Amino acid sequence: MNKIGVGIIVLIFVGTAFMIGFLAYNFSVVNFPVPVVHNAKLLGKLTVTASNATTITSTSTSTNTSLPSGAEPLPYNSANKTVFLYVVASSSGQPFNFNGTSNGQLHFYIPAGWTVIVHFTNQEGLEHNFLIIQNTTATPGDDVGQDGTILLAAGTTTSNYLNQGISSGQTASASTTLPAGIYWFACGISGHAAAGMWGVIVSSSSVTTPYYLIS
Repeated sequence: MNKIGVGIIVLIFVGTAFMIGFLAYNFSVVNFPVPVVHNAKLLGKLTVTASNATTITSTSTSTNTSLPSGAEPLPYNSANKTVFLYVVASSSGQPFNFNGTSNGQLHFYIPAGWTVIVHFTNQEGLEHNFLIIQNTTATPGDDVGQDGTILLAAGTTTSNYLNQGISSGQTASASTTLPAGIYWFACGISGHAAAGMWGVIVSSSSVTTPYYLIS
């Protein structure tokens, strides 16, 4: 058999093998399609990324079963009685929110007398700040300083809170110790709290594990 005949036989063999492989692949795609994987949505309403905090120790984990239904533990250090609040003015949703919540939906519960360390991040285009207020009214007005006593200010001062905050992408921190009581946290810039940018902190001797609830 000459070289031309051998070449023709080889081409026929290769072509046949290709067709068999092509038909087998299409059969598998039609009869055994690759399943589509849908990634779960991230529930990022409360950002917890403390590197220096005892987030959930083996001791505190055992107390989590006593938390109310729907509650989630906060990062804390029981050795020095400190709780860490990572609060974000989120860029998603309405512009006057904390961790995607507004109008008192977000409640923090901490043991009485513990120190609260706040890390507040602004993702919004508007300036925002973060205040803790010992309030004397049921809901905040345009000037939260008239609704009680400001105990903590992050991203502003207790005198400039009405018009001073941090810009998008910035983070501010502050700390205070909270005796037993019920407090607001709010944005102090004029009108922001009244537009929904506030929540509640409950400091109580009946709380042993710091946690939060979203109503």
